[in-house]
Amino acid sequence: MTLHERYNKEMIPKLMAELSESNTMAVPRIEKVVLNVGTGGSSREAGLADVAAQTLEQISGQHPVRTLARKSIAAFKVREGQAVGVMVTLRGKRMWDFLEKFLSVTLPRVRDFRGLPQTIIDAQGNCSVGFREHVMFPEVAPDAVDQIHGLQVTIVTNARRRDRGMALFRALGIPFRS
Repeated sequence: MTLHERYNKEMIPKLMAELSESNTMAVPRIEKVVLNVGTGGSSREAGLADVAAQTLEQISGQHPVRTLARKSIAAFKVREGQAVGVMVTLRGKRMWDFLEKFLSVTLPRVRDFRGLPQTIIDAQGNCSVGFREHVMFPEVAPDAVDQIHGLQVTIVTNARRRDRGMALFRALGIPFRS
C-alpha cells in the first residue's frame, strides 16, 4: 500500500478523531512539495547552478526552474534578475512518490540521524528540512558527484496552524526528536 493510499484510508480517520473534525475535507492535507537549491551569485562558483539543476532533475523527475533575484544587494554581490537558485514544485502523484521515498529511504540515509527537530514546523503548519549535502538521495550516485551542495525540502500544507500541521506530519510518520 502506497503512502497516498494509507493517508486516505488510515490517516484521515485518525486525524479526524484527533482533531475532532466531522468533515473529511477539514483534515489537513499536503498541497505541494518544493525542492530548492540556492546557488547565490553563481559567478563565484561557475557551473554550480547547472549542477544543482541536474541534481534536482534527477531527484524529482521534473525540469527545475531557475529563480532570479528580485532586487540588487551589493553586500551579497547580487544584481536584480541574476539567477540565484533552482527549484522544483511537486504535486499529485510525483509529490506522494517523493514523500514516500523521502521518509523511507532518504531520511534513514542521513548520517547520525536521531530525528528531526520540532522547530522545522512553522506557524502555518508547513515543514522545511535543510540538507548540507545532496548525496543522501538515492538517485544521486555519490561517485559521480563533482560538487556537493545543499538542498531544502519544503512540505506545504493547508493546516494553517502549527498544531494541526504537527498532527499531520506525525500521522505521516515523520520522525521527530522527543
